[in-house]
Amino acid sequence: MEALAVKPVIKVAALCGSLRKGSFNRGLLRSAIQLSKESVNGMEIEYIDISPLPMLNTDLEVNGTFPPVVEAFRQKILQADSVLFASPEYNFSVTGPLKNAIDWASRPPNCWADKAAAIVSAGGSFGGGRAQYHLRQIGVYLDLHLINKPEFYLNAFAPPAKFDSDGTLIDPPSKERLKEVLLSLLAFTLRLKGQC
Repeated sequence: MEALAVKPVIKVAALCGSLRKGSFNRGLLRSAIQLSKESVNGMEIEYIDISPLPMLNTDLEVNGTFPPVVEAFRQKILQADSVLFASPEYNFSVTGPLKNAIDWASRPPNCWADKAAAIVSAGGSFGGGRAQYHLRQIGVYLDLHLINKPEFYLNAFAPPAKFDSDGTLIDPPSKERLKEVLLSLLAFTLRLKGQC
């Protein structure tokens, strides 16, 4: 009797650039977590809260160690196989909290290196697209490998309604597009790990 091949499960760290509880981008991550449980086999997504991180200050690094909250965050990134970013666009760029989190995890040794990643965003007319392009530039330096397609930008304010009053994604076509991103991230992560 042949042993059944066990499909690997990839661990995804999900980071939201918005700290607001009702954030549409946090809603995208909640939907991604739900989709991974219902219809994307082989993926486990964990939301990582970046709000407790102090502003980057290298004076807080003592004898090569980081503050406990920073070290815990860095360990979560190191343990992940890939990363899912969801962020609004602030002034044509990524948000301050997300950039701060990225910077803490990039301190030597760089926790982002050689990981697959995907970006989703919701916002005004362009749905956070310019922030995504800036995050892609940052990812080049960090040795993050971002999926190229499908891209996911969502105009949160165009009819029909995309989110309910709690920031939960309710639009079926958007959920399907989000699922396509997750499937692409899964396949790309397995390819990078040599498991496809």
